[in-house]
Amino acid sequence: MRTSVVTRTTKETKISLSLDLDGTGKDHIDSGCGFLNHMLVLLTKHGRFDLDLKCMGDTHVDDHHTVEDIGIALGTAFKEAIGDKRGIVRYGNMMLAMDETLMLCALDVSGRPYLNYDVTIPTQKVGNFDTELVKEFMLAFSRQFGLTLHFKRIEGENSHHIIEAMFKGLGRALKDAVAIDVQYADEIPSSKGIL
Repeated sequence: MRTSVVTRTTKETKISLSLDLDGTGKDHIDSGCGFLNHMLVLLTKHGRFDLDLKCMGDTHVDDHHTVEDIGIALGTAFKEAIGDKRGIVRYGNMMLAMDETLMLCALDVSGRPYLNYDVTIPTQKVGNFDTELVKEFMLAFSRQFGLTLHFKRIEGENSHHIIEAMFKGLGRALKDAVAIDVQYADEIPSSKGIL
């Protein structure tokens, strides 16, 4: 069972989540931020992960702490659930179309955190959500997971579509990367013997 249960409590947020990498895309998500809920549902659905997440955050200030801390907690959960990375495919990528938007997401479950964020989002907000927080989420997630993560917006005008394509693409690329390669199920996918 590749699962993890994570709790994270700070003076700004209280988060509890459970993750199953080998799920079916079921979710129960209450982040306290409607737009982030929507994006995390897309991530789990397209990644075929099961995610149960509850966050109580200081959203009366803004959504920054909630978004960043959920990225940290989710990155922790992925890192714990994947264990020593034995048998995983390791790499994943997705060129995802979302109406007028075309987004590239490529990643390596390398143990080396890195984010290349070549994405311009035209508006500062989608509804009440600050679009600059997308990068904060991806930074926190990739750092905590130990993930090399690249995004490149090829095309796109609608801010909602651009962000949605990122989360869908991330889900699809993660699904491929964390899948077990049955031919090499007992091997660490690195010439170093460790990731």
